[in-house]
Amino acid sequence: MRIIRYLNKNSSSVLGAVTDQGEIYPLPYSGFMELVNQADSVGVTALKLIESLIAVMDPLEEKLDELELLVPIVAPEVWASGVTYEKSRVARNYETSSEILDNGTCYDKVYNAERPELFFKSTAARTIGPNAPVYLRSDSTWQIPEPEVGLVISKTGRIVGYTIGNDMSCRDIEGDNPLYLPQAKIWRNSCVIGPAIRLAETVEDPYNFQLICRIFRADQLVVEGTANTSQLKRRFEELVSFLIRDNEVFDGTVLLTGTSIVPPNEFTLKENDQIEIEISSIGKLSNPVKLQHSKEVM
Repeated sequence: MRIIRYLNKNSSSVLGAVTDQGEIYPLPYSGFMELVNQADSVGVTALKLIESLIAVMDPLEEKLDELELLVPIVAPEVWASGVTYEKSRVARNYETSSEILDNGTCYDKVYNAERPELFFKSTAARTIGPNAPVYLRSDSTWQIPEPEVGLVISKTGRIVGYTIGNDMSCRDIEGDNPLYLPQAKIWRNSCVIGPAIRLAETVEDPYNFQLICRIFRADQLVVEGTANTSQLKRRFEELVSFLIRDNEVFDGTVLLTGTSIVPPNEFTLKENDQIEIEISSIGKLSNPVKLQHSKEVM
């Protein structure tokens, strides 16, 4: 079972449930965490609550690709994890301007350390959903998408859902100096979540998500990469445990878990490219790439 948000014919935001057969049912909740908290209050899983609701309902006539989808959760905060895959460690080492030291770079150290790399990525106002444009940063010449599994967590750190995230990144800015990480990661429309949330209780093995990233230019496929969460160095619960340690986390926070798909080193995104990120059992997240106009630059 997946959860979406969409605009109805009255341009109102509606929470919806999507069955594995593709049927869509509107739900009487304003947001995903209201659904989860209601299920908790009556002592059932979110899946059981949804099944009881839709048993007496008719599905929408529209199909999923006919709806105007919104970001599936208005996450108060989005955090991200770095260097959780070997491919990411190699990529970070390539882009850094420093020489490889005898005892390794900072990326080698964090890959092998007990403490993972966690960083703040986005607020609700900066996070966009399906089909909205991601923007290129004006002071970078080496920009890529980073396809990632996103964990939707409660304020206690319970994983309640899985979604797709695009952690847009500037490889040249981070490569110049790791202390520039916030500028390499945070700018307008640089974080994407969607198109749906897969209920955690419906995922048999979260370490078998298959990820695919495709980038199209002038309708031609120019980059394609695949990965699997079985390649993760760290467990999801481990990442969450460090995020909530001595920290206040809010219901509906999303934690991106790192990427193992990195485009070729000579590649950078350009205006009008199209990014597609697909994760098995969650869906496909598509976004066009646009330049920011001067009046829109923050």
